[in-house]
Amino acid sequence: MPVLLFLIDTSASMNQRSHLGTSYLDIAKGAVETFLKLRSRDPASRGDRYMLVSFEEAPAGIKAGWKDSHATFMTELRNLQAVGLTSIGQSLRTAFDLLNLNRLVSGIDNYGQGRNPFFLEPAIIVAITDGSKLTSSSGVQDELHLPLTTPLPGSELTKEPFRWDQRLFSLVLRIPGHASPDPEPIGGVPLDPSPITPMCEVTGGRSYSVFSQRMLNQCLESLVQKIQSGVVINFEKTGPDPPPTEDGPIEMKYGPQSWHSCHKMIYVRPNPKTGVPVGHWPIPESFWPDQNSPTLPPRAAHPQVKFSCVDSEPMVVDKVPFDKYELEPSPLTQYILARKSSHTCWQVFVCNSAKYGELGQPFGYLKAGTALNCVNLFVMPYNYPVVLPLLDDLITVHKFKPPAKWRQSFENYLKTVPPYYITALRKALRMMGAPNLLADNMECGLSYSVVSYLKKLSQQAKIEADRVCASVGKKAALDGGIKLRCRSSALSLAHRKDFTQLLNSIMGDGPALPMEANTKEFAGFQLAALNKAFKPQGLRNPYDIPRSHLLDQLSRMRRNLLHASICILKGQDQDQLHSVPIAQMGNYQDFLKHCPSPLREADPDQPKRLHTFGNPFKLDKKAMMVDEADEFVTGTQGKGKRPGESSSPAGGGAPKRRRCMSPLLRLGRAYTPPKTPPRSKSFRN
Repeated sequence: MPVLLFLIDTSASMNQRSHLGTSYLDIAKGAVETFLKLRSRDPASRGDRYMLVSFEEAPAGIKAGWKDSHATFMTELRNLQAVGLTSIGQSLRTAFDLLNLNRLVSGIDNYGQGRNPFFLEPAIIVAITDGSKLTSSSGVQDELHLPLTTPLPGSELTKEPFRWDQRLFSLVLRIPGHASPDPEPIGGVPLDPSPITPMCEVTGGRSYSVFSQRMLNQCLESLVQKIQSGVVINFEKTGPDPPPTEDGPIEMKYGPQSWHSCHKMIYVRPNPKTGVPVGHWPIPESFWPDQNSPTLPPRAAHPQVKFSCVDSEPMVVDKVPFDKYELEPSPLTQYILARKSSHTCWQVFVCNSAKYGELGQPFGYLKAGTALNCVNLFVMPYNYPVVLPLLDDLITVHKFKPPAKWRQSFENYLKTVPPYYITALRKALRMMGAPNLLADNMECGLSYSVVSYLKKLSQQAKIEADRVCASVGKKAALDGGIKLRCRSSALSLAHRKDFTQLLNSIMGDGPALPMEANTKEFAGFQLAALNKAFKPQGLRNPYDIPRSHLLDQLSRMRRNLLHASICILKGQDQDQLHSVPIAQMGNYQDFLKHCPSPLREADPDQPKRLHTFGNPFKLDKKAMMVDEADEFVTGTQGKGKRPGESSSPAGGGAPKRRRCMSPLLRLGRAYTPPKTPPRSKSFRN
């Protein structure tokens, strides 16, 4: 179930218009809708989950999260407005934290227990921005910086804010305001020089510099193709280069090559029967677990896998499970396929995974496909060159009845294996038919304090996930107006009997006010703001009123002052109170979010009442099936009547609809069957 998170730039610079006549924000909204239409062509899109994050501060920036429907996603997308700063660093951190909410609860990261590629939650972040300067409340920034502090529990266990199954792609809009007379260049879409590009490449994605609508559509089609289930791994060469093969390339290049270090993804295909990836063996951690250590060292988001270019013999034993993952096309896969050697393999390692030795023991190998069309990563048991011959002897020679010498060799092997491999090894032996070779009381390798800490983090993450999901869509409640404080216990001037005389004295038409009367005392009064977006303190300064609104404001102030019996001032006209923009008239989902939760039903057995938009008593027209022939006959019968005749029957009830079975209907005239004279006599044979 891939997660598609759209990060939309809602800074003020997105209001600029292109030569198409639309703003950048409108182009971004249209791009999201086009992406969804392209994605809907794939049957696998039924399990997609969509999220929406803007450049506002959290939690207001999270428009659609884990528990929001697709209708809410589309409504929030249409209601986005470009009124803010280009705080892309904070927004990216919010997006990553939103994706990582449930990972500690579900245990998908499996900290300290190896990395399981088949435990994944693939996510793609599509950021749409204009590539302008990065602005925040502290000033303008030249580089992209993500905040180091986050309220998400367990974030300190990973060095980076993202995970190995999350990739960032950026669409940087560079569409000019005036159409260029030069023809568009034909070819691929170039990378963008904006600060977000390095962040995209680190996660395994890329950026696109968009100069036209055609390029935007081309990028969207490319992004749809990149929705794949997989994880990103860093492959690095260790040792010397391989010697040239007979069929492979003859030329030798010295120095670092592009295939020596590749940052690419391995595809984790789901099981066609269950739709969930299935695997057996983890990728080892880059440290040996210590049962006396109170903490876990932080891991890198992408594992560093070293491959040796020494040709080895691929090993596979019957009944011993293994995992096979296809590599994403890269310079490394091109080099391996160019050697045209499908019968040899290169072993892969993780540094510091063994108890002794920096390089560690091999946990699998890279091998070209038999048809030389792809390169696969085979993940085997740790130190498979030692354990696979032992398991082969167990099956073929000893018939699952191992002697003491075999058991001694197997115990020596277990001492070189990280403890977290014991669980996977026990499952594999059970599948093979030897469930009693490993004791059930063998430790997993983590100390008691680390296990307790992980359980505590899981509980805290659950609370944080519920809090974030509950805060999605809830905006800060704006104050209804500016409340005036009463500075004394005296009666307000509006309630005094001599209010008219006091008003005349204020206007200069009467004698001066007495000293005990304070004109600033208006107990219970409230100044209402005309624009709900203004903060309440905005109208405390008279200079905050725009010049074009001065006359309207004076008329409202005069009307509020003369209506002495009303203690709540009116900041809007009567017609403005019921004025709603057309674009927001159908925004019923937003209205439901602010409604209080309904009371429980008095009768628990009564079915739950469903919300209906509009009149709940209106009948569903689609559920009423009407015969077309009946409608036709009824409509034509009304035309065939004479003006003096009544269309209702003598009984005074509703007219009965008559069904005609004959196809000989004339237009404009009701069908009447031919009259036959009644038979007067009955003839007998």
